[in-house]
Amino acid sequence: QVQLVESGGGLVQAGGSLRVSCLASGRTPSNYVMGWFRPAPGKEREFVTAIMWSGSSPYYADSVKGRFTISRDNAKNTVYLQMNSLKPEDTAVYYCAASARWSIRTRFQDYDYWGQGTQVTVSS
Repeated sequence: QVQLVESGGGLVQAGGSLRVSCLASGRTPSNYVMGWFRPAPGKEREFVTAIMWSGSSPYYADSVKGRFTISRDNAKNTVYLQMNSLKPEDTAVYYCAASARWSIRTRFQDYDYWGQGTQVTVSS
């Protein structure tokens, strides 16, 4: 079992930055994929970004590429999502997720564990 707890959400103006965190506890094997998702119109959970727990192979949705950065601190069992140049359309609850698959996954159905989410609101 893996437990995930997000933190760091809040209100920010358009063009601003925010960093959200995901603390993992329980089993955190080195081959887990860690991802971030958010709801989107017509989608239950939209892929935002993912990274191998080892720190390799970060992958981003086109909508956030160049603005968001995923990283991890193994010593702290924490994955971070640094969000820059935020837009009002980035407003959402951001969910951290862990997948036991062996490669980067973009479908929310491929993730086994989920956090409770953290709200990010970007004002125009």
